[in-house]
Amino acid sequence: MQSETNRERKFRLNTDKTKTNMDLNKNMKALLVLEDGFCLEGRSFTGQGETVGEVVFNTAMTGYQEVLTDPSYRGQIINMTYPLIGNYGVNPDDVESDRVQVAGFVIKELSPLVSNWRAESDLASYLKANGVMGIEGVDTRALTKHIRSLGDMKGVISTLDDDPELLRKKAASWAGMVGLDTIREVTTAQPYGWPDLKPQSKFESKDRFKVLVMDYGAKYNILRKLHERNCEVIVLPADFNRATIDRFNPDGIMLSNGPGDPAGAPYAVETARDLIGRYPIFGICMGHQILGQAIGGKTFKLKFGHRGANQPVKDLTTGKIEITSQNHGFCVDLAGVESGDVELTHVNLNDNTLEGFRHRSLPMFAVQYHPEASPGPHDAAYLFDRFIDMIKEAKA
Repeated sequence: MQSETNRERKFRLNTDKTKTNMDLNKNMKALLVLEDGFCLEGRSFTGQGETVGEVVFNTAMTGYQEVLTDPSYRGQIINMTYPLIGNYGVNPDDVESDRVQVAGFVIKELSPLVSNWRAESDLASYLKANGVMGIEGVDTRALTKHIRSLGDMKGVISTLDDDPELLRKKAASWAGMVGLDTIREVTTAQPYGWPDLKPQSKFESKDRFKVLVMDYGAKYNILRKLHERNCEVIVLPADFNRATIDRFNPDGIMLSNGPGDPAGAPYAVETARDLIGRYPIFGICMGHQILGQAIGGKTFKLKFGHRGANQPVKDLTTGKIEITSQNHGFCVDLAGVESGDVELTHVNLNDNTLEGFRHRSLPMFAVQYHPEASPGPHDAAYLFDRFIDMIKEAKA
């Protein structure tokens, strides 16, 4: 009989571990209760606990590990609409930050099989190790339809309390996302370089473009995309001001994605306003919202956000359609901004909300969606090349 290979052994051990976790928790009742009293019952697959957050849904069919570690999901309980989650396990290469960021994870069914040669752990063990609650057996379709009808809501997951009314009150008493500055919870404490993640106080390379990334909750894949394009990347704390930034003497500035209400971070808006015209600037997601406010726009909360890997966006400058990865609950309204200076460049074809703009004379542009994907399609990766071209032009 042929001996078991290392890969086959890893599959077997991961599968056995997942099945054991499922057996241990199969009778652990958990309730999900929203602030309006909507209640669903499921089973915890991560043990006892209770968590509160904004309940939202994500339509991506794959990429759950990237979703879990995306800092933009800080403070949110994620409902995955795809019914089977966990089948390919987790690994250390597909993370988008240094930890799981979500407040809770809601799925229809946890896969009992982990089948991927890259997997080093199963989903249940991964969430438990990060202290994050996960529940399965929930009617995720009903939850999604409820949110689509009434909007994203505050909610509670609990195995400790089985009284829906008490849980409803706990959900309603949570502060919520509006006005919340969650950026401070996820930003770096000190500047660091990519890809080594070590503290770095100045640029070292002479043959790479020098790019600073303002860390509002930056995904690692943004840093990867810049590094792939011959950039030396230094990530800065979100509250660094222009004077501190000037000392780095960068070639360009990236304003990253991030969580919470963009109107809750006026310090970031003030710094962005001070940087406009001094350096080429590219804003993504929260960076788009911060930059939008810096030029005089306002932000507002969407009824239910755009979260998934299949959002259609039209590039108004070319007429082309991109399928994009998105994760945001707020949007920019540029009404009242002087139209002669700012050009709208992208629009969401599902609800016609703003997805991108650029300045007509200054080196500055931003998009609401995620050109770095991870997870998602790569249709919009050209925007990183556009940023590099803008840096080259400014240096010429």
